[in-house]
Amino acid sequence: MSDKKESKDVQQIRTYRNFGVIAHIDAGKTTFSERILYITGKSHKIGEVHEGAATMDYLEEERKRGITITSAATTCHWRNHRMSLIDTPGHVDFTAEVERSLRVLDGAVGVFCAVAGVQPQSETVWRQANRYKVPRVAFVNKMDRTGADFYKAVESMRTRLNANPVPLVMPIGKEKAFEGVIDLIKMRAFVWADDDAREMTEHDIPAELLDEAKRRREVMVEAVAECHDTVLEKFVEGEVVTDAEIMMAVRAGTLSLKITPVFCGSAFKDKGVQNVLDAIVDYLPSPLDVPAIEGFNPETDEKVARELMPDQPFAGLVFKTISDPNGDLTFIRIYTGVMNQGDKYYNARTRRFERIGRLVRMHAAQREPIDSASAGDIVAAVGIKDSITGDTLSTRENPVIYEAMNFPDTVISMAIEPKSGGDRDKLSEVIGKLVREDPTFKARTDEQTGQMVISGMGELHLEVKCNMIQNDYKIGVTVGRPKVAYKMTLKGPKQVEARHIKQSGGSGQFAVARVRFSIDETVETLNFVDAVKGGSVPREYIPAVETGIEAAIKGGGRIGFPYCKIVAELYDGQSHDVDSSAMAFEAAGVLAFRLAAENNSQLLEPIMKIEIEAPEEKTGDVIGDLSSRRGLVEEMISKPGGISAVTGKVPLAEMFQYSTTLRSLTQGRGTYSMEPATYEPVPPNIAEKVLADYAKG
Repeated sequence: MSDKKESKDVQQIRTYRNFGVIAHIDAGKTTFSERILYITGKSHKIGEVHEGAATMDYLEEERKRGITITSAATTCHWRNHRMSLIDTPGHVDFTAEVERSLRVLDGAVGVFCAVAGVQPQSETVWRQANRYKVPRVAFVNKMDRTGADFYKAVESMRTRLNANPVPLVMPIGKEKAFEGVIDLIKMRAFVWADDDAREMTEHDIPAELLDEAKRRREVMVEAVAECHDTVLEKFVEGEVVTDAEIMMAVRAGTLSLKITPVFCGSAFKDKGVQNVLDAIVDYLPSPLDVPAIEGFNPETDEKVARELMPDQPFAGLVFKTISDPNGDLTFIRIYTGVMNQGDKYYNARTRRFERIGRLVRMHAAQREPIDSASAGDIVAAVGIKDSITGDTLSTRENPVIYEAMNFPDTVISMAIEPKSGGDRDKLSEVIGKLVREDPTFKARTDEQTGQMVISGMGELHLEVKCNMIQNDYKIGVTVGRPKVAYKMTLKGPKQVEARHIKQSGGSGQFAVARVRFSIDETVETLNFVDAVKGGSVPREYIPAVETGIEAAIKGGGRIGFPYCKIVAELYDGQSHDVDSSAMAFEAAGVLAFRLAAENNSQLLEPIMKIEIEAPEEKTGDVIGDLSSRRGLVEEMISKPGGISAVTGKVPLAEMFQYSTTLRSLTQGRGTYSMEPATYEPVPPNIAEKVLADYAKG
């Protein structure tokens, strides 16, 4: 490839912006996304969430509920830059959608409510963005609402998110009188018409706000100067810092995650969105600004880190799959090289090739056919059969595997069966599709009852899946009462000797494993420690002991709840020259854990972090009800408009149908959100009842 062509490719990639919109449920993400589509000319009519007409909420379930369930991708243009936007869900039950979107995005816009500030799910998505080192800008929405307070919302970002928010604008007016913003870099006022997001006028800062604007600009310049040595030097020496230099420092600070530029407006009233679009272009990274993604060669185990360029060997990460009557869609973020329609690409996990039937660029549910896509692109492919979320596609000559995403364990399950016996195979097929689409949705067949059991992240998650099965696939189903995903752990340390010795004529089986078991809160499932000295257990059999212990832990003993937080230290054992085998030592591993767990197990239950907002006069009732559910109140804060926010922890087992109770306690004015926090021991009297119920089946 010639330098001239390479230079043109680089210039083009510099104009790409791949970003997501992340926030707590109801902060206004989808409304904000709809305004972006309208302002950039992608949509000619604004789709309103409350009318069930949002472009980005295209599923029937989303339109009925007025919430985002699946992340929707679209492409639009602003200031000669191509923007790939992903609108993500805000409800914790659909957190996997945020996780996989952030894994492949270069930047994000965090939307916050000007009245509520940082809310529980805002914290969750912010942590996810921190984990993937995604640069962000923030938009404080709903500035026209009663109780809106821009600076209080910014302060809540500082205290609750440990972020370093730097406001680049100052609001003009507040609540119903909110009409626009002052740009603290340009020192100009921007005011929007009440009825059209595209009608914006620029003028001088009102005289009564000029002094405050100068003061806030000084604070802003001081905060961003620390992100750029040249700007800091000029600022310290009292020299004038130009607008271009401030923007350069803001960009440097955003890309290095040192600061989060903050803007404000009212997406619903069409105010403030243009400033954020400009900020996406000016401050969020292009694919070239993101460090090379590290992977490894599956054949040599060597690290692979290639420049994100079209002239590199092809590699792309599958981050989402959707079952579709017009052909299943597989979403791919292309990191290097070029993907062509009709070509074959190698999946190192399955060791198979995938042929790209068709390539499309998505606009929510609509598809725009394309012939090829290159480094920096986010596209969908039709025709891929075996690749799932987290798989890497590459070339056979230059295979690579990128790090897959981690998803939380499911916390709730329920039995499901078809109303008609003839639909059993059809239901299994549909559930298989849903499992492939959603990594936090699981299904298994209960060995004792033969029933199909589905598991997910919450009541709403499973309810949505069941509605999709009935409405989209036209299969009538009967569902059981939701059940909590309990786990077990050991009550205390235990040292065991597991002897697996069998003689039945011919070659026998001989394995002795001596293992110390203990508990470690930081261990998710099992930490196996090889402490064998002197060869008492031959090296080739040690992995077999680990495999056996792991199988016993996951199997969960007689009740079937998997164990967690286990440390197993294999310190000694015995073997036989003829009768020992990997199979015998695996059986000894299974026996070792069974001996350790006997009369030494305790039941654990998922504990949820909860935040409830309710009228102040109803707070006592809400707290009383929470206590009756074994809940623990940690904090209570007064919010504008006579609302109290109660945060605490509560066992999931006590929270089924809670929304109905909360509505009746607060005359329909209370809201709540929950997310998994930890697993803790179940009180003995309740554990006894749970185990007895499960033993009955």
